[in-house]
Amino acid sequence: MEKNEVLESLNFIEEIIEDDLKTDKYDGRVYTRFPPEPNGYLHIGHAKSICVNFGLAQKYKGKTNLRFDDTNPTKEDVEYVESIKKDVEWLGFEWEEEERYASDYFDQLYDYAVQLIKEGHAYIDDSSQEEISRMKGVPTEPGELSPYRDRSVEENLDLFERMRKGEFEEGTRVLRAKIDMSSPNMHMRDPILYRILNSHHDRTGDKWCIYPMYDFAHGISDSIEGITHSICTLEFEVHRPLYEWLNKTLRIYEPIQIEMARLNLSYTIMSKRRLLRLVEENHVNGWDDPRMPTISGMRRRGYTPAAIRNFAKRVGVARREAVTDVALLEFSVREDLNKITPRVMGVLDPVKLVITNYPEGQVEEMTAINNPSDPEGGSRTMPFSRELYIERGDFMEDPPRKYFRLSPGKMVRLKNAYIIECTDFVKDETGKVTEIHATYNPDSKSGEDTSGLKVKGTIHWVSIPHAEKVEVRLYDRLFLDEFPNGHKDKEYIEFLNPDSLKVIEAYVEPSLKTAKAGDKVQFMRKGYYCVDPDSTEEKLVFNQTVTLRDNWSKKQGK
Repeated sequence: MEKNEVLESLNFIEEIIEDDLKTDKYDGRVYTRFPPEPNGYLHIGHAKSICVNFGLAQKYKGKTNLRFDDTNPTKEDVEYVESIKKDVEWLGFEWEEEERYASDYFDQLYDYAVQLIKEGHAYIDDSSQEEISRMKGVPTEPGELSPYRDRSVEENLDLFERMRKGEFEEGTRVLRAKIDMSSPNMHMRDPILYRILNSHHDRTGDKWCIYPMYDFAHGISDSIEGITHSICTLEFEVHRPLYEWLNKTLRIYEPIQIEMARLNLSYTIMSKRRLLRLVEENHVNGWDDPRMPTISGMRRRGYTPAAIRNFAKRVGVARREAVTDVALLEFSVREDLNKITPRVMGVLDPVKLVITNYPEGQVEEMTAINNPSDPEGGSRTMPFSRELYIERGDFMEDPPRKYFRLSPGKMVRLKNAYIIECTDFVKDETGKVTEIHATYNPDSKSGEDTSGLKVKGTIHWVSIPHAEKVEVRLYDRLFLDEFPNGHKDKEYIEFLNPDSLKVIEAYVEPSLKTAKAGDKVQFMRKGYYCVDPDSTEEKLVFNQTVTLRDNWSKKQGK
C-alpha cells in the first residue's frame, strides 16, 4: 500500500459477500436485483437502494436485474414503469439484459401454489378480509384457526382452479399458506398467497383474475432469477421467515436476504402512498415537482446523478435506523455543482443603477471567467452600459458598520467591471428606493486597474438594455416540521409549508438567452439554478437548485 493510500472499511453487506466469495457459496457469483413495485415514482430512498444494489454488483464484477414486482394491477401503471427505467438509467446504472417482471413468472407461481395445495401446505379460505384479520389476533396470543383450514386437497385444488376461471367474486375467497397460527411473527400466521382481482393487467391482459400477493411472488422471483444476495430494508426482516419457508417448502433455490436500514431524511416524506396523496390533492404540481423527494423531481430541480451517488455513499450502509439531515444531500449537490457549473450574473430583486459619468450609448464587453474551479471552463464576454440592475439588498441608505456594499459616499467594485461610488438615490412616495446614482473610475477596470483604489465589496449586475427577463422559482422546505411523519396526533399534511414555492421575475445576462432545459448555472452570490422544461422561446424559467450557504459543512465544523 502506498504511503498516502487509505483503505476503505467494508460495510456489513460487503463483509457477507466477501465471506461468501471465499467459501464459493454461490459459485463465485454476485447477483443482485432492484425490485420496485410500479405503483409510483421513485424517491431518494430508492436512489440509495439503487446505488447499493448496482454498486455491489459493479464492485464484485457481478450482475443486477431490474425487476418490477407487478402483482397488483389496481395500483400499477405503465407510466410508473417508464419513469423507473428512466431514473435508474439517469443515475448511471445498467441492468442485466431486458428488465424483468414478476408477471413473467405468473404461470410458474401458479404452479408453485398448486404444489403447496397438493402437499397440504395451502388452503382456500372463504372468510372475509375482516374475519381473517380478526382470527390472526395479536402477536402475544395464538390466533384462531380458520374453519376452512382442514379442507381436503381435492376441494382446495377444485376451488383454486375455479378461482382462476373467474367463477367467484372479489373478496369471496383467498388462498392461504398453512403455517403456524401461534407464531409471534404475524406474517407466518397463514398468510394470504393469492386473491381474486378482476382487473386488467398491463402485461398479461385479462388472462388472470387471481394475482399472487407481493410476499408470495417476491422471494420466489428472486429464486427463479438466481439472485445471490437479496438486499432489502429493515421493514422486510419480519418477512424473511416467510420467504425462507416458501423456498424450503417448495424445495427451490434459496438466495440470502440481507436487511439494511432504510434512508430517512429530515423534512421529508418517504412513502409512495403519501407522496401520491400530495400529487392527487394538488399540494404539489405532479410527481416531478422540484419540491418532491422523487428522483424525477430532483432531476428537474437540477440535482446531478453524481451528487446523489455521492450522497448515498456518505450515508453508507448500516443496520441501525437513523434520520439523515437533508442538509447533507444539499451539501453533496452543492459540492458537485461547484465543480461543473458556469458562474453567471442574475439579479433576482432588481433596482436600477445609473452611472452618471459613463457615456450614454456606450457599450463595453467585459471578460468573465466561467468557472474558477474548472481550468477548462474558459471565459465569456458580457455587455456593460450606463444603466444596470443590481440587487436591492446590495444598497442601504443608512448601513450598519462593516457593511461593505453600496451606500451613499461608499465605493464597491462591479464584478468584472469598474469601481463605482454612490452619489445619490431616488425614492418613490412610499419611501422605496427606485433608482441609485453613482460615478465610475475609468482607471479601475477589472484586470487593468491603475486607479490605486481599494474597496472591500464586490457586487454583481446586468446591463439593462441587454438583460433577459426570466421567471425564477424559489424553493423552501416542503414541510415545516423536521419529522412530519412522526406525530401521532397530527397528519403530515398539516406540516406543509405554504411558502415552499415563490415565483419571481428576475434579470439575467444575455449569454443565457440560448440556455436549454436542464442547463445548470450558478447565479453569482445567489445560488445554483437549473433551466426548467416549462421554458419557452419567449421566456426562460429557472428552478432554484440549492443555495450557496453550506449549513451541513458548518455543522460539521469544516
